[in-house]
Amino acid sequence: MGISNYSFGQNDSSNYTFDMPIMPEFPGGEKALQQFLKDNLVYPDSAEKDKIQGRVFVGFVVEKDGIVSDVKIVGKNINGYGLEEEALRVVKLMPKWNPGKTLNGLPTAVKFTLPISFKL
Repeated sequence: MGISNYSFGQNDSSNYTFDMPIMPEFPGGEKALQQFLKDNLVYPDSAEKDKIQGRVFVGFVVEKDGIVSDVKIVGKNINGYGLEEEALRVVKLMPKWNPGKTLNGLPTAVKFTLPISFKL
């Protein structure tokens, strides 16, 4: 499973900040996020049967309180086979993150894009 590639400071809403000294973090860090994905991701049967591999990009917001919200597919290099649905399901299972903070140390919402790789 691939991870990371986050974005912040989106200009589509005043709810996001541009000066982000502290990014949100999955509890336990990047290794814990990799383990979470490994433990929870289930390869769809149809994709496994047809030997389909690919990457799905899931966008979401880490809210001020660390809750993951607004989960959606923002890109993919494969269509069908249930990969998109599985990626969404797993991201929606995530526990609260440690929220991002502004320069003033205040919690703030941050948009993330998480690539999830499906490899046999």
